Amino acid sequence: MSKIVVDFGLCESNGVCMGIIPEVFDLDDQDYLHVLTDEVTPDNEERVRESVRQCPRQAIAIVE
Repeated sequence: MSKIVVDFGLCESNGVCMGIIPEVFDLDDQDYLHVLTDEVTPDNEERVRESVRQCPRQAIAIVE
């Protein structure tokens, strides 16, 4: 099963990923990114891959 991995050292909490798929990515009141589920599923895979492509800092990856 593929997993979503965020490099929090690179992440700037731009929120682009949250805008694409808010059920996976969430920014809290302190602008800290949380991964709500790290599993890539058939239902979310297309939007997760779009989040990987759109991340301004390339901080999101999918690992097998």
